[in-house]
Amino acid sequence: MERSYKFRLYPNREQEILIQKTFGCVRFVYNHFLDERIQQYSQAGKAPTRFQQDKSLTTLKKELEWLREPDKCALQEALKNLDAAYQNFFRRVKQGEKPGFPRFKCKRDHRQSYKTNSTIKVLDGAVQLPKLGKVKCAISKKVEGRILSATVSQNPSGKYFVSLCCTDVDVAPLPKTGAVVGVDVGLKSFAVTSDGTEFANPKYLHKSEAKLAKLQRRLSRKQKGSKRRDKARLAVARMHEHIANQRLDMQHKLSTALVRENDVICVEDLAPSNMVKNQTLAKSVSDAAWGEFRRQIAYKAAWYGKTVSVVDRFFPSSQLCSSCGEQWAGTKDLSVREWVCPKCSAHHDRDVNAAKNILNEGLRLLAEQPAA
Repeated sequence: MERSYKFRLYPNREQEILIQKTFGCVRFVYNHFLDERIQQYSQAGKAPTRFQQDKSLTTLKKELEWLREPDKCALQEALKNLDAAYQNFFRRVKQGEKPGFPRFKCKRDHRQSYKTNSTIKVLDGAVQLPKLGKVKCAISKKVEGRILSATVSQNPSGKYFVSLCCTDVDVAPLPKTGAVVGVDVGLKSFAVTSDGTEFANPKYLHKSEAKLAKLQRRLSRKQKGSKRRDKARLAVARMHEHIANQRLDMQHKLSTALVRENDVICVEDLAPSNMVKNQTLAKSVSDAAWGEFRRQIAYKAAWYGKTVSVVDRFFPSSQLCSSCGEQWAGTKDLSVREWVCPKCSAHHDRDVNAAKNILNEGLRLLAEQPAA
């Protein structure tokens, strides 16, 4: 099994300069060969292969001496990323879409990173990386398995991180509990389970909106290119980072609890990317981050030997009576929080009833799957 570990880096001044140079060289290589592919594809209908561009990179490094300073593996990984982006472009073309070419990387992108895959070691309070040597690092947990690669990144607030991708990691499965649960996510409550447990929606972005707006107004008043503007930009970035960390912390705790306490978790296959097209709910849907929550449940269940059953997004979980199965279209109105089944007269809480229906449908789908 593969697993990643992410730690905070504390490079010294020389290491920080080399990291920034590596970011720049990786961007240059990616953009240079992307432009080459676009030009040749536009003129001849055929773009150079990655093998051809690998050879061109060697020639380019002879012409531009500053490309030899950073880690060579980082430049090769940039070509791999470009090739993957280009293959995805052609895949979308074959599917009948009309996508644009992969976009060029920019120095002002919200996140800078590069990947390397040689001479990586985890030491006591440090990580050894190619060209950088020993970099001070906050090792918060034991790194297990064999290290495949390391990704050095910088977030908008200026902090550096390293992500170590490891393989052959042994994760002990959690003990079986025999419990099953259906989970309905929403905006009024972040999640409601089929046993009636409700988890409040913390709305971290909404709570910090006033402070964030104040910081953004300060930023807008600063002169472009000034040190004060850069300082104001960092304050806004730190505020966004704080909100994101709050959200991730809550979701990790909740997803871990669900996986630990249940053997089967049934969830709905929502499409947040479509839901944010509703301008009234877009900010609230983005703040809830249901997609990240479902991703966490999925990979933790795979780690610890639990099962996730995904119910189709068009399944009318809110309209069905969990007692008799009667469908009532009145719940299409989101303001209806409680309702009485017109057939069996059962009284339902909207979210708990939906969670029960998701559980029933998820268990049905699991029962229909062929035995492994």
